[in-house]
Amino acid sequence: MISRHEQALIDAPVVAVVERSGFVESVHRGIVVAVDAGGELLVERGDVGAPCFPRSSNKPLQTLAMVRAGLDLPGDLLALASASHSGEQFHLDGVRRILASAGLTEADLQNTPDFPYDEQSKREWLAAGNAASSIAQNCSGKHAAMLATCVVNGWDTTTYRDPSHPLQVAMADTLGELCGEDVAATGVDGCGAPVMAVSPLGLARAFGRLAAATDGPEHRVAEAIREHPEFLGGTRRDVTDLIRSIPGLVAKDGAEAVYAIGLPDGRGVVVKIADGGQRARPVVAAATLRQLGVNADVLDRLAEAPVLGHGEPVGSVRAV
Repeated sequence: MISRHEQALIDAPVVAVVERSGFVESVHRGIVVAVDAGGELLVERGDVGAPCFPRSSNKPLQTLAMVRAGLDLPGDLLALASASHSGEQFHLDGVRRILASAGLTEADLQNTPDFPYDEQSKREWLAAGNAASSIAQNCSGKHAAMLATCVVNGWDTTTYRDPSHPLQVAMADTLGELCGEDVAATGVDGCGAPVMAVSPLGLARAFGRLAAATDGPEHRVAEAIREHPEFLGGTRRDVTDLIRSIPGLVAKDGAEAVYAIGLPDGRGVVVKIADGGQRARPVVAAATLRQLGVNADVLDRLAEAPVLGHGEPVGSVRAV
């Protein structure tokens, strides 16, 4: 029997087309949802109640759980705790600051060694003769913050990735609370930490709540992301551009083409491209924000992704 979440991906409607020289050569199917401040549906494409792994789009909610558990970092480092960072030098320096604040070092990180996510930063890293490392991997800010949270609470730092660890239990509880639903499944993320499944509908409600918060830990996390978007992504990332360009917006991109967005009036948006193709993710997200009446120049920049022929634009990825 096919599970609901698998069927949701199979049945997902077409949300973007890839056009080359006036000829549509590919399509992307996906699930799109937007909710109002009360959590009621505004946009619904596909089975928005079927669970998915939001991957790194969960990170701001995980940071919220850590702040609730006593993690106390300045805004730039809270944004870095929520990041899939590009591996630029200021990101690596920030990770070291988080670790040092808890009396820890890079040797304590357990995320999968990798090269910087950003292509330019990766080239510079390799040119310097560096090997893959945990600190360069895009989730090192989250892992450093998880370790620091363990130190604050006297929890074991060697087993922090175990789903039964008090840290991971707290994260699951916070995720379920803000989404208004139980975590449907737990898996292993690319970085080695647990990844928890919720529905796009629940995630949209959670991001709306986070963006609309006016006090407490929710507001603190949201403000950190708004004030330091380059720490959440990087200097050449669409998520950084989106947050910087629309006042009050909070967003987080995720692997397998997930985008979660919260607006300051409490509306939330989630996009999940069924085939995991990242090229359609910002395009569909921008179109959805336009549909909600959001107007900003950044949406023009994200509205289409170029398709190249012989190095020149000959078409585009555009939302349906």
